[in-house]
Amino acid sequence: MIGRRTTGWYARTSCGRPSLHARVAAVGAVLCAAALLPGPTASAAGTPGPYGFAEDARSVQGATSTTDAERLRPGTTYTSSLPTTGKLYYSLELDATSNAYVSATAVPPEGTTVSASDGIRVSVQDANGSSCSFETASVGSSRSPHPITAVGAREAKPSGTLCQGGGTYYVVVERVARTGASPAAWDLELTPVLEPRLERTGETSAPEAWNSASPAPLTGGATRRAGGTGFASARLLTPGVWRDDIRPGQTLFYRVPVDWGRQLYATADLGSASSGDRGFVPGALDMSLYNPVRDKVEDAGVSYDGSQKSAVLDPLPPVAYPNRYAAVGRVNTMRFAGSYYLVVHLAAQVADEFGDVPIGLKLRVRVEGATEAGPGYSGQSAPEGLFGITAQDRAAAPEGHGGAGGEDADATMKLIAAGGIGTGTVLLAVLGVWTVVARRRAGAGA
Repeated sequence: MIGRRTTGWYARTSCGRPSLHARVAAVGAVLCAAALLPGPTASAAGTPGPYGFAEDARSVQGATSTTDAERLRPGTTYTSSLPTTGKLYYSLELDATSNAYVSATAVPPEGTTVSASDGIRVSVQDANGSSCSFETASVGSSRSPHPITAVGAREAKPSGTLCQGGGTYYVVVERVARTGASPAAWDLELTPVLEPRLERTGETSAPEAWNSASPAPLTGGATRRAGGTGFASARLLTPGVWRDDIRPGQTLFYRVPVDWGRQLYATADLGSASSGDRGFVPGALDMSLYNPVRDKVEDAGVSYDGSQKSAVLDPLPPVAYPNRYAAVGRVNTMRFAGSYYLVVHLAAQVADEFGDVPIGLKLRVRVEGATEAGPGYSGQSAPEGLFGITAQDRAAAPEGHGGAGGEDADATMKLIAAGGIGTGTVLLAVLGVWTVVARRRAGAGA
């Protein structure tokens, strides 16, 4: 497995307005759907590439001392650079009642030699140097350079003593590197977020029982969906069976909306090598699940010998606010509703044994259980809407939809994706229809 950790839009548009002509309405509906689709990503071209940083990310320089630490504002994404040695400091201004989470995604350069233990450590400290939390993430057994993510947090607790109260806090990021590690700096993406307090206190202990049985695997045809190259470009997956290709050294990002009370199940199937070659690559495929603040929930990995392999996430509890009180990490991290991320990496070493060619990948996704009411936050998160499901996502993945392919729930999006219809093409179609209507009206009035 790769990188185990250690812990101490519903946009308002005019798309819903009725058209003067039925055909215009139909095309307009497709245009609306196209406008909602994420733009193309580098992975859609089928070639591995560097991590896809958020397009609106701001550059920030990590300081070598807290004195010069630049401020990170929750809800804003940043890029930075992490050297091989030394700590980098960034500051946060927090109130006394919100929980803060800061994820750091580090990207080793392509072709860099890395060891299993190479990684990063992220912590949050208060003004007195006390550690509020720390987490490490490592490259793992594949020894293949790929994006790795760790999260630091400040949790506001009425009964807490350390790291409580408003004021200045510091995010500390550092490399965990073996002696002789590559001196090349690693790029960083930093995402600080805020979770507001609850309107009223609810359960303060984790659920003691939940359905931990694995459901029957999904079957049926798969729908093609190219993965994104980073968290910001992660492609939407609804319940069903999905098809993609992955090349050695590539990391693909997908997101699955999971509401309060619902359970997520996921399997990644790596196809057999088309070359017929035989070899062995330990830890070749890794599928990791991250929650809405990009904290790792669980991962599953398999080695590869040229024959088909399957990586299955262990059963996870329903999403619930009180899960945060659990001691077990994969329960504790299922604490928010929102977008959960499936991140799939194929080790670069697979190219040495089976050629630098794409291998088929299938993702089988289930979301089961009844949606429950949320915990009742007293304000908005930063960024807004982070801990919830958008109207668009609800329409794409209605409650109880767990069948293969997700054909009914995601039909419009799949039609556009499968037919290769770009927004520009749809615009031309709309203009064409309007031209025909105008000419007919002109003829009628002549």
